Amino acid sequence: MTNTSILVTGGAGYIGSHVVKLLGEAGERLVVLDDLSTGRRDAVLYGEFIQGDVGDSALLAGLIARHQIGAVLHFADRTIVAESVADPLKYYGNNTCKTRNLLQCCVDAGVRHFIFSSSASVYGIPDHGRAAEDSPTRPINPYGSSKLISEWMLRDCALAYGLNYVALRYFNVAGCDPDGRLGNNTPNATVLIKVAAEVAAGKRPALNVYGNDYPTRDGTGIRDFVHVTDLADAHIQALNYLRSGGTSSVFNVGYGQGYSVREVVDAMSRAKGTPIAVQACPRRAGDPPEVVAEARRIREWLGWTPRYDDLDFIVKTQLHWELRHAT
Repeated sequence: MTNTSILVTGGAGYIGSHVVKLLGEAGERLVVLDDLSTGRRDAVLYGEFIQGDVGDSALLAGLIARHQIGAVLHFADRTIVAESVADPLKYYGNNTCKTRNLLQCCVDAGVRHFIFSSSASVYGIPDHGRAAEDSPTRPINPYGSSKLISEWMLRDCALAYGLNYVALRYFNVAGCDPDGRLGNNTPNATVLIKVAAEVAAGKRPALNVYGNDYPTRDGTGIRDFVHVTDLADAHIQALNYLRSGGTSSVFNVGYGQGYSVREVVDAMSRAKGTPIAVQACPRRAGDPPEVVAEARRIREWLGWTPRYDDLDFIVKTQLHWELRHAT
């Protein structure tokens, strides 16, 4: 019996829903599992939706067998760094322990391919502001640690059981579906471009700028922002890579160039047509001056060709979403 379906965990969330859209448009058979703690049912545009928890072994075993799952794309996690510091056991429980449970079910059922939603947070504060896949991994918060431990489990499962995997280390994901069908509904979001768009749409009074005295070109922190649709396409390319016999590996997902907080503010002001309100705040402990991806490997190995490497475009898609959902 041939395994032909794909299980997407956390597929009702921001990134997962964009990946489900691309997989559905490609004609894949999908099963989407989400507990809807942060995701939205109406964001799942394709596949069979099942509300449930990745920590439920009986549920996972049943749906993997029933739907003949051959590949898993795992997005079900918690992602707020400050929350992970305040409640680390929540993050190790959800991001690490439940991933271990999912891996056990996959190994028991003979699932062949696994794509993991990892993070540049595994690098902590990278040397000289840039991180390649072989850069030291030294996370500085429980969120990053929870992701790195999951990567270690994947590495060991590949060696012990033959489970092929790709771990995609995201840099700063931003923007919304260019078609306007999907967006970022994360409550109390902390992502810079999302927060700036909420300010521009009148949902917040001002954007807090944490630190303006960094050793960067304008004194504010620099990050590598990648459009969510390009990120979603990286998952499609990773799945194709594994299906064609690619070996287990780790890939950065970023554009390889960074924009400062001030440049994001200027771009959002251009998109709005008037300046957005900002408030200068002291630096936050642990914030590095610059975090940018070395991203040659994903282009060379997977043939990933991003289409939306344009800050103004990223900002406009986010602002368009916020204005459409202003209430």
